[in-house]
Amino acid sequence: MSKVLCLAESINIMSKTIGPAIKERDPKPIQKMAIEQEKAGADYQDLNLGPARKGGDEMMAWLVKTVEEVSSLPLAMDSTNHNAIIAGLKATKNPEDAIVNSITAQPDSLKTRMPIVKEFNCNFVALTLSEEGIPRDVNERGMCAADIYNHALEYDIPVEKMWIDPIVLPVCVDPGQVASFLEFLPLIPDFAPGAKSTCGLSNISNGTPTELRPYLNRGYQAMHKYLGIYSSIVDAYDAEMIALCHDEIPAVDELTKKLMEGEDVDEKSLGVELQVYYRSIKCCNGDILYSHSWIEDLVDKYNKDWYK
Repeated sequence: MSKVLCLAESINIMSKTIGPAIKERDPKPIQKMAIEQEKAGADYQDLNLGPARKGGDEMMAWLVKTVEEVSSLPLAMDSTNHNAIIAGLKATKNPEDAIVNSITAQPDSLKTRMPIVKEFNCNFVALTLSEEGIPRDVNERGMCAADIYNHALEYDIPVEKMWIDPIVLPVCVDPGQVASFLEFLPLIPDFAPGAKSTCGLSNISNGTPTELRPYLNRGYQAMHKYLGIYSSIVDAYDAEMIALCHDEIPAVDELTKKLMEGEDVDEKSLGVELQVYYRSIKCCNGDILYSHSWIEDLVDKYNKDWYK
């Protein structure tokens, strides 16, 4: 299996550490995090300002410069404020390597953001969201992806600049949507030939106990990796996640392949760590209804250095 690019998720205005630092224009916590994420093995720094309705343009420009002072990684810029995105692209040293997160299939998004991508020749996340909201199934995801893809072609934007995000939803809320994402992922070349793929991985574990989230995230990422995902927005502080993405845990890849191809696997024959992957994958694949306790009872026995 091939390496998955990691977009580090922690420079986020919703963070209790980063949010105040951005608002007070204090570079130290932000630069510390940027250095740590790069050192951990991230491939991109994702800068998430959310809506940034007030002063978003100045805020994003400052954040971009602050991070680029200490990190050589390319940037993903995440905000619903169009002016903030433009300001960030003007501020970055490498706009052609940057990613705009995101463009949806909603008319206003297509009309406003495609010209930005064209002007700066940057990458963009194609989020499969339409006027009707989150797609219900594979077909609706495909329609959104194809719509964004066709608009990109109209603007003469190279297809390889497009990173399709089929939208990850929490496994504890809607297992059917989790399965739909998995079903759609390998079909992306059919709907948008030449485009890349990505996702906000940590959404899979929203609503679950904090201590369980890394285990669910890794299990779902192992499935994405098997299906050929190109990149994911992940927690770069999770060393096991980075190792998994960077193709350094073959035992997980082997187990995932067996489970995804329907091979019978005796859970009792596995070590505790692979049992956790087994259970996470079974939940995310819809084979077992998710419950906290099914994973919780193994976590205390988990050796965090087992894969090294």
